[in-house]
Amino acid sequence: MNRAWLTLALVLCGTIIGMMGVDLVLPAVPLLPEALGGDPSQAQLVLAAYVGGTCIGLLGYGALGDRVATSRLIVGSLLATAAVSLACAMAPNIEALIGLRALQGMVAAGPAVFAPGIVKAMFDETRAVRAIGLLGSIEALGPALAPVAGAGLLALGGWSLNFEVMAAGAFAAAVLVMLTGGLPQVGRRGQGSFVVLLRDPTFLRYALSQASVLGGLLVFVFGMPTVFVRVHGGTLADFITMQMSGVVTFIIAANTATHWGDRLGAERVIAFGTGLSALGAAGQFAYALSGGTSALVITALFIPVNTGLGLRGPAGFFRAILASRGDDARASALVILCILTAAALGTSIVSPWIESGTVPLTAAALAFHLAALACLVVLPPLRQPVSPSCAP
Repeated sequence: MNRAWLTLALVLCGTIIGMMGVDLVLPAVPLLPEALGGDPSQAQLVLAAYVGGTCIGLLGYGALGDRVATSRLIVGSLLATAAVSLACAMAPNIEALIGLRALQGMVAAGPAVFAPGIVKAMFDETRAVRAIGLLGSIEALGPALAPVAGAGLLALGGWSLNFEVMAAGAFAAAVLVMLTGGLPQVGRRGQGSFVVLLRDPTFLRYALSQASVLGGLLVFVFGMPTVFVRVHGGTLADFITMQMSGVVTFIIAANTATHWGDRLGAERVIAFGTGLSALGAAGQFAYALSGGTSALVITALFIPVNTGLGLRGPAGFFRAILASRGDDARASALVILCILTAAALGTSIVSPWIESGTVPLTAAALAFHLAALACLVVLPPLRQPVSPSCAP
């Protein structure tokens, strides 16, 4: 493994550790009231506080990227994550844990903000799209595998062990980053700002379409466990089968995105992937309207949604970074923040009708996919030539 790919692996580890803050802890949430007091609604705030803290952290790291070296920010993020995770493991009550979780989300957001900019600094455009596709593929396994690992840790050592493992992983990643001699500096623009990016229609084309496709998919995923079990009379095995099918097809598509981009061009691949995801979402909605409840059919219709995201995701995210014209950290932070906002907004809108079946869920998901198509139609594409970075 050459230095560039080793660096990418370390950045990926840091990003995954931040993602573990939800998925690894998820199995422990039902037991927290018994262990720390409080009630189930407060236990849910343990998850919400982390997501809220992450949103604040994304903006903070995006702004700090202009002023502080990237290596220092990522190492500082990982060390702070280790320290706060240990504090979470020793929380005396549920209220303290909720507060610490908000802080944990803030400090853990660093690697996710800088990862795309680091990829851009290390690779030319073709290799960068490939690297982002690989990164996204591995990250996609997190929501599927981390809850299983979290359940194992919970059985082995109780709820606090989940946080202790997260602390150990963050500390080890920080040490490895320091031992490798640091990370490439993400491009700086002293005059950059979030407002400038939000006023740039080309950046918004990629940021909003990316957030809408992924947001629509996540709204559907977040609601389906309840629908399968409480509405359709199925089991969690139905959801796991659907989710794993989606993850596998996403990984295959994301790792062929570079090939199709070379043959057809990035814009065509982004448009095709967005359209394919929308077509799958429309199929889900039509099946829901017909009263269909077959887990097999729902899983089959979920596959094109993931395939479309896998095809458009790497190029879409990378072109959002390119459209920022050097303001990489803020651009990455805004894209991720838009994704989280879309997922949270859609889930909140659908939640009052979650036990009404798949119609409200698929309608919300389809609305997001149609919004993504609208972004590609209305907002201008990136047209200026891109000077490639030095390839490894």
